Amino acid sequence: MNFQDVNKGVGALLGAGIWAMVTGMVSSVVFAPEMPATPGFAVAVGESKAAAKTAEPAAAPIEERLKAADAGRGQKGFSKCTSCHTPDKGGAAKVGPNLWGVVAGPKAHVDGFKYSGDMAERGKAGEKWNYADLDKFLADPKGFIKGTAMGFAGIKDPADRADMIAYLRSLADAPAPLP
Repeated sequence: MNFQDVNKGVGALLGAGIWAMVTGMVSSVVFAPEMPATPGFAVAVGESKAAAKTAEPAAAPIEERLKAADAGRGQKGFSKCTSCHTPDKGGAAKVGPNLWGVVAGPKAHVDGFKYSGDMAERGKAGEKWNYADLDKFLADPKGFIKGTAMGFAGIKDPADRADMIAYLRSLADAPAPLP
């Protein structure tokens, strides 16, 4: 290897470096970034749960919604519940208790089922599932019964909750009277 070959190699490296530097300068002029007035990133923050609850229009009372409720639609909606609950009379408990006779029935009604502490206490106190409590529970299970193991997020649509409650009401030998 002679001196001329070394000069060619060094010249090629220097030429490539100068070409990269010039290309960078030209591209920074062509694609000049706009600098924000204040440095940083804007982070979109959702409403707090309290603000979201106050912003939503109040749903009609469950007594009013039950007048237009359809147990057939509720039965279709119940299909997502069947992975954890059974609706059959005398049906076995799965991850969640059997729901036969739940409307107007006692809370924590399935013997031998391991309920959360709050639910078990309500059952021991003799509380029964009324329409308003079912509506609140189906809207937000963890908000209504502290410590519940029910992993379901809830049914947000008030009409869908009324349909579900109408279906649950039909799961009895003598359905509870409507309010």
